[in-house]
Amino acid sequence: MTDKRLTCEELKAMQEVDVRTVNREALRDIRDVEINASLPKGERILDFIRQIGNPYCYRHGDYVVKISFTDTDVTLEERMLSYIRSKC
Repeated sequence: MTDKRLTCEELKAMQEVDVRTVNREALRDIRDVEINASLPKGERILDFIRQIGNPYCYRHGDYVVKISFTDTDVTLEERMLSYIRSKC
């Protein structure tokens, strides 16, 4: 595996993909990604990005998935707990 580092500009372009206009056929299907659990964490991340192409926008079957992250100290687990508590 080659260790090609992405530039800030490349990552920014990946984040800004518009799901309404993206070429669905050009996106990789996350179901085709295979994680090698024996690799160290950093190498698993690089391998995932190599396989998925754009970690912010990909396909799951017929669906286009777009993810984003908020700059916060709150963890996903804390957010989920807060959401569950709000429903009780």
